[in-house]
Amino acid sequence: MYKILEARNLAGPNYEMIVEAPRVAARCLPGQFIIVKLDESAERIPLTITDYDREKGTIEIVYQPIGESTSKYTELKAGDSFMDFVGPLGRPSDLCESEAPEAIEALKQKKIVFVAGGVGAAPIYPQAKWLHEHGIECDVIIGARNKELVLLEDRMKEVANVYVTTDDGSYGRSGMVTKCLEDLIAEGHSYDHCVCIGPMIMMKFLCLTTKKYGIHTVVSMNPIMVDGTGMCGACRITVGDEVKFACVDGPEFDGHLVDFDLAMKRQTLYKTQEGEAFLAWKEGKTHHGGCGECGGDK
Repeated sequence: MYKILEARNLAGPNYEMIVEAPRVAARCLPGQFIIVKLDESAERIPLTITDYDREKGTIEIVYQPIGESTSKYTELKAGDSFMDFVGPLGRPSDLCESEAPEAIEALKQKKIVFVAGGVGAAPIYPQAKWLHEHGIECDVIIGARNKELVLLEDRMKEVANVYVTTDDGSYGRSGMVTKCLEDLIAEGHSYDHCVCIGPMIMMKFLCLTTKKYGIHTVVSMNPIMVDGTGMCGACRITVGDEVKFACVDGPEFDGHLVDFDLAMKRQTLYKTQEGEAFLAWKEGKTHHGGCGECGGDK
């Protein structure tokens, strides 16, 4: 059992937990995720690792209740436990994968901007923190619908240059994250590497903007995910001419190559049994990632 040490509302509909999981904390890196299961009858839920403490053996997760399972999580308190807490899963962020001196020096030459939409600030924070700990500066744009939904601003300011923008102009700059990025570029900021995490529609339009400016852009994909090992096929996406699975090949991909329209369509279809059956029929042997039962391969 994995004990919950802290549980609280973070901002608006967003919640935070700190969970005792020493083996995950010992091995995880920014960009990776975990899958949790509350009890024997519960479904498995993938959640991004927002922070970790190797000495204390703890993992921090931030989530937004959407369905029945995550809504139940809001009732959990310190002292409660998860039955399963599996991770770290997925590939670490390319930025934070190596601490070799030459890799750090190369990163110091990059002009890096992170763009967070809503709860996307949660997976961006550990990357910005890792860069800060290694002496690398970065800018972070945090976007939200209004002031009440701005996430992790104070903690982000400790590790990065932060620019907040709200859709309704109630706090910080006014407008969407794409406008904020273009405004910063117009003000003289220059970037050659962007990491964007948020709703798929936001990432799609952010990538259209960065492509216009020639900024290499990485996105963190968050499609529906079931097993987290590449076998179920739910998190299948198309990147360039290749089929990828977000849980094992990602979650980060070249945003200029991701077929966002297809990814959003698949996510909608998976909401019904009929849609799921249609995907299985249309995608045939490539529907699954590597279960060994359907002839699919990654």
